[in-house]
Amino acid sequence: MVKQNVKFLENSKDTEFNKKMKDIFEYFHQRPELSYEEYDTTKELAKLLREGDIDILDLPMKTGLVAEIKGKKGGPTIAIRTDIDALPITEETNLTYKSKNKGKMHACGHDFHMTTILGAAYLLKRNQEKLQGNVRIIFQPAEESSHGAEEVIKTNALDGVQAIFGLHCDSELDVGTLGINVGPVTAAVDRFEVKVTGKGTHAAHPELGTDPIVAASSIITALQSIVSRNMHPLNPAIVSVTHIESGHTWNVIPEETYFEGTVRTLNVKDRKLIPQRIKILSKSIAEAYGAKANFSWHEGPPATNNDKDWTEMAIDVARQDGYRVKIISPKMGGEDFAYYQKFLTGTFVNIGVGKGESVHSSKFKIDELALEKSIRYFKNLAEHALVILDNKND
Repeated sequence: MVKQNVKFLENSKDTEFNKKMKDIFEYFHQRPELSYEEYDTTKELAKLLREGDIDILDLPMKTGLVAEIKGKKGGPTIAIRTDIDALPITEETNLTYKSKNKGKMHACGHDFHMTTILGAAYLLKRNQEKLQGNVRIIFQPAEESSHGAEEVIKTNALDGVQAIFGLHCDSELDVGTLGINVGPVTAAVDRFEVKVTGKGTHAAHPELGTDPIVAASSIITALQSIVSRNMHPLNPAIVSVTHIESGHTWNVIPEETYFEGTVRTLNVKDRKLIPQRIKILSKSIAEAYGAKANFSWHEGPPATNNDKDWTEMAIDVARQDGYRVKIISPKMGGEDFAYYQKFLTGTFVNIGVGKGESVHSSKFKIDELALEKSIRYFKNLAEHALVILDNKND
């Protein structure tokens, strides 16, 4: 448990504050919890917020929480959001503070995200008298499940919020570099399943059965034509089959073949077209082989979509804070921050944490020097957003 007190938050020097935030980051890194299991993480966050005299909203959340800092003069409300869950990965770093929870690791930097937003909340609390509005602080569970944001939205945590801001660490960027762009910055992420049913038989007599493996193989090959022949060549899209199961032994043609995969898109029309094509190809090709195909589609988060005005503001604040700003290309990974953007404008930024192993790697590490700038950046970003909204509302 990290020791903290209000007096420290109000009076500490920058060196003390930075050391305290480093300790908090290492504490969370050592204690990762998976999606929907972040009970101890939530307890620790609640303790740290209360000791910072930051109000926690009474919302029906099993894990995660939402806090709020209200400006003394009232005004508009914006939100800053972090995710809090970890991944089922065994850590393989040489860090002195590596994971203590077997088979679990903060391999996606959510420990960095949490510490950034918590630190920004502390600094905003210090400056509460001067805030031109309110800052809602979302500690969201289960981002790795792709649906944690939806759980937060159900609690009405966004009521009254006019804009939202989020972050992700980036191991392709040096410390002191911020990556950003207008429009989509991460992809819509969807999952599909196909079950091909034939007729099982002895492998010595294929003519007596209908081989689902051959039919499924043809379908899988055909799916690779969707992007190359149905998508606009300048629209990024991915169709990948990632898991196949069939049969139980070497001399029997099985009854069924199952496969599943993922689709990643940036364009809304492409996202609608691809499942139609997968369904048609699967059913038609299976039928051509005398088999049947059953297709299932599981929709995940849409693409994040950065608002032009808020993104330009975020770039201005970054440059004022001494960040090098890099206009980045969209990434085909997913981010459930996009669910918030269905209701709110805002922007999502990438914070450089030193070049190294990619996220979701067992050897992923963050340069702790990135924390100091990231914390102050989000504090300044929130304050600038409130000023803009307050001026608009006058």
